[in-house]
Amino acid sequence: MDVPEEQSLFFSTPQRPEGRDTSGMVKNFVLDTNVLLHDPHSLNRFENNHVFIPVEVLSELDRFKNEQSERGANARTVHRFLNQIFGHNAKSVIKGAPTAGGGSVCILVNDALDAAKLSPAMKRFLKIFPDQERMDHRIIGACLALQEREKAPTILVTKDLNMQLKGLAIGLTCQDYLNDKVSVKDAEGYDMRSIIIESHELQRFGSAREIHLETARTGAMEINEYVLLKASDEKLLPARHIGEGNFIRLNIPQSLQMPRGIELRPANPGQQCFLDALLDPEISLITCYGQAGTGKTLMAVAAGLYLTGLHTFSGMTVSRPVVAMGDTLGFLPGTLNEKMHPWLQSIYDAFEVLLPLNPPKTKENSKPSSERKKQQQHHQHAQPAQTVPGAPNGQHPIVKPYEQLMARGLLEIEALCYIRGRSIPDRFFVLDEAQQLTPLEAKTVVTRMSKGSKLVMVGDPAQIDNPYVDSRSNGLVYTRNRLRGQSITAHISLSKGERSPLAEMGASMM
Repeated sequence: MDVPEEQSLFFSTPQRPEGRDTSGMVKNFVLDTNVLLHDPHSLNRFENNHVFIPVEVLSELDRFKNEQSERGANARTVHRFLNQIFGHNAKSVIKGAPTAGGGSVCILVNDALDAAKLSPAMKRFLKIFPDQERMDHRIIGACLALQEREKAPTILVTKDLNMQLKGLAIGLTCQDYLNDKVSVKDAEGYDMRSIIIESHELQRFGSAREIHLETARTGAMEINEYVLLKASDEKLLPARHIGEGNFIRLNIPQSLQMPRGIELRPANPGQQCFLDALLDPEISLITCYGQAGTGKTLMAVAAGLYLTGLHTFSGMTVSRPVVAMGDTLGFLPGTLNEKMHPWLQSIYDAFEVLLPLNPPKTKENSKPSSERKKQQQHHQHAQPAQTVPGAPNGQHPIVKPYEQLMARGLLEIEALCYIRGRSIPDRFFVLDEAQQLTPLEAKTVVTRMSKGSKLVMVGDPAQIDNPYVDSRSNGLVYTRNRLRGQSITAHISLSKGERSPLAEMGASMM
């Protein structure tokens, strides 16, 4: 099918089309609003099947089109696509316009409720769902009417689990949007892969810092995949695969010294692998899975502070999603940093650990008191102390070390709902709780990274609050699945809890 030039942007090649049954029968897919907001290009993901958009969905999209957020941008994209594909032709709106996959898309209007005599199925529907002011009920009703009218299988596609249950209750076939779901093995399991080698090979690897292993012994490997080379339970070394069966030892310091803070050492082989990727200048994107207490956020923040102190990056940006990312922060009082504080408490907790008010003695703060006093006086002249409104005269507030970094522009708190359109150069960007993102939101973040920046996405796919993503369709696992095996990306899974014995017991047994 020839595609007009102005529509080429929207007629992209499907990544994994929503399938037909084994007989090849064409299906009718009715899309809920959340599917279009999740992926505005979903209309072209259904191969040569027929896609129906209830007119109620258009009303819901209209509510979001003015939002200056990812959700608003997706709503506007859907509106542009529908206007272009229908070409202001009223007949094609109702009868259907062709899509890139050979199917069709049309607007679904439910006239069954206005019929002189209601069918038994529609009577039962109205009895179960009498509140027809609710958009969900009207969309379900439109899908039911289509199912009665058409011989082809009719399927309601929605990311709302409660709506799926309502549809099933009245006899509809319902399913999640499957196009961007990864396989189960890519979303589950946090244990690092182990490769058994001989003791003399492990000893040679330890001294030579590299080893070559045949594919028959290792299986298929990706570039920058981390493994444990084991000769026994007690003898093991973490390693990184650099391609063609070649493994190298990790290139990490014994510890990270925080500027005016503590000294942090990786506590287990998984954290050592994570630190290796964090400090490697050739790796621009890191995804990290880890249960609560495995140290993923602490290690990422520590590496950012360390590299910023070495002037490898001009500064550090930290954030986590405000679920959902389309939500704004206007209803919270205060500045942007104050609005984000409740959502970023885990980040602040990490700073409190790494940059305490009274850091342990280091080479810097072990200097003679007279020399330290001169440096403090010089610093006070260079940067006047900040005061708090209403504070008694002569008293200065306690300014935490990370607050000083923020004042100097070395640390930035970024609200993801305002990241669209930005370009972020030369920054170490930590995105905590990345499993709360949709795949399209994750793509937005990745594409904001300019030259010299490094993006670290950490989270636990098993802990999701966003009602429209799950362990297989969230932005963290999607990013890892799409960009895995690239020379500038790496993935690490952390399994051993280090927060406390109680926290590890709770994560594994509760």
